[in-house]
Amino acid sequence: MRTRRVEKVGSGYGRVARCAIGGLVALLLQFSACLAHEIRPSYLELREDRLGEFDVLFKTPMRGDMRLSLAPVFSDGVEQVTPPTLRVTADAAIHTWRVRTPKPLRGQTIRIAGLENTLTDAIVRVVFADGTTWTQRLTPQNAMATVPPRQSGWSVAGVYLKLGIEHILTGTDHLLFVLALLLICRGTWLLVRTVTAFTVAHSVTLALASLGYVHVPSAPVEAVIALSIVFVASEIVWMRQGREGLAARWPWIVAFVFGLLHGLGFAGALSEIGLPAEHIPLALVFFNIGVEIGQLAFVAAMLGLIAGLQRMRIASPRWAELVIPYGIGSIAMFWVFDRVAGF
Repeated sequence: MRTRRVEKVGSGYGRVARCAIGGLVALLLQFSACLAHEIRPSYLELREDRLGEFDVLFKTPMRGDMRLSLAPVFSDGVEQVTPPTLRVTADAAIHTWRVRTPKPLRGQTIRIAGLENTLTDAIVRVVFADGTTWTQRLTPQNAMATVPPRQSGWSVAGVYLKLGIEHILTGTDHLLFVLALLLICRGTWLLVRTVTAFTVAHSVTLALASLGYVHVPSAPVEAVIALSIVFVASEIVWMRQGREGLAARWPWIVAFVFGLLHGLGFAGALSEIGLPAEHIPLALVFFNIGVEIGQLAFVAAMLGLIAGLQRMRIASPRWAELVIPYGIGSIAMFWVFDRVAGF
């Protein structure tokens, strides 16, 4: 009796635990479908090519024909040299213009007006003519920052660490893939190997793509990332039906292969933010560390939830264990069609 109960609870982390996680999956799916409250960051870049004159690029997220109503404001004001021009991409409105600063930009406060009414952040990056840069993350709670005389390496590290954590925790597709890996792994050691393989793989391609050694269009990458989730979700269903596929036998291999693609997705997000010229290695390393911290926090939360639910030993129908993989696979398949349509 004791052996049978252990198998029922421990196999694949338990049928009861998987059913109870369904609530979390539903929350993630609702979160991904309800991005009318935009969470992608806005991006403001000022690039000085002559002393006191800057080319300005301001990108704000769009969803359909709607975009966030945001505008940069400078404490000492700027003189507009050229009128703004607008370019619209699939998911953003990009304004470019040229300004002159009567007073030095260092020491001025930059504010993103309207940011306090959103759920998104804004990345501000200034590239000075002497090659130095300043990068700062603004939030709805703190929508302004003062340009310092110089930016320290530790300040850059802190900014990119937070960006990495936020990127993974708001990346529903990455979280669903990690959750699918948790569900298909049987045993703690296999789970450790699988998560490690995923971490190593996406760290490699994140670095290579961010440093310019690998160039892959982002749209196909995002579509294949969604397909990777569909694949692992289908493998979970087959495993529940007594048929073990590639992911069930060697989940760490699947995690490594698809982790290479997920790393390219992380790099695409990082390319939108940009890397400070004099702190590129530091910013890249701490962004990746932030991604890993967020990923490990998610894994720890899921394992803690599973352990707690296993102790409750709530009875559930056998079909309930298929709800989660079908839910994960369905939303991922929707992403596939949606992303392919955007090619």
